[in-house]
Amino acid sequence: MPPAEEHPPASPPAAPPSLRERRRAAATQEIVDAAERHLTEHGPAALSLRAVARGLGMTVQALYHYFPSRDALVTALVTKGYDDLADAVQAAVDTAPPHSPVPRLVTAAEGYRRWAIAHPERFQLLYGTPLRDYAAPTEGPTTQATRRMSAIFEREMFAGFTEAQLAAIDTATLSPSLHTYLARLPHFGEGHLPPPATALLMSAWGHLHGLVVLEVFGHTAFLGDHQAEIFRMAMENLLTDLHHRIPPA
Repeated sequence: MPPAEEHPPASPPAAPPSLRERRRAAATQEIVDAAERHLTEHGPAALSLRAVARGLGMTVQALYHYFPSRDALVTALVTKGYDDLADAVQAAVDTAPPHSPVPRLVTAAEGYRRWAIAHPERFQLLYGTPLRDYAAPTEGPTTQATRRMSAIFEREMFAGFTEAQLAAIDTATLSPSLHTYLARLPHFGEGHLPPPATALLMSAWGHLHGLVVLEVFGHTAFLGDHQAEIFRMAMENLLTDLHHRIPPA
């Protein structure tokens, strides 16, 4: 009889968080929620640890135990903002009717637009005038959150196309130096994204995001109730142009 197969011992289950850790997590979440409320009421420029602490009935010194600086709190708010925005975009795609005539990329873009309109102050924190003296940590949580957003739109934009098709995208104005630069950029979506596809993704992103920024900051208010229709038309035209640039398989 052959010897019984040996298996490595199973890793012990992770210990549940202690009471102290749970209390700290709850207090941290309460501070972030209070900071979001302050942000919504007063805008990003008025955000300060002192104002948040005052709203919670605690001292600034006590708040420092959870966020040692304003930058740490801003980083938490920015990260949560990007994550909530990405959740809204993904939810828009996931809840679309199975046989909807609206393309998935357009549905994702509309989810992006709806979140921005519903949360203008939080959107301004992400994409408005940079806060004075704040710089997001390099390769920190805010960077990871933006990469998640990029991966969603990349998936919906290029689903169904092969790598060879994406490498042959019509980008006649792509210079050799830009091609080389894009080839060196780290990629965080699925599979490999050739430089022409990266260039097209950035161009489409600028178009989509620019229209949302114009609306959130009131520059297309003259369109009244027709802003959603104009946005959908623009996204459908964008998708049509994008697919015309990708050669058939």
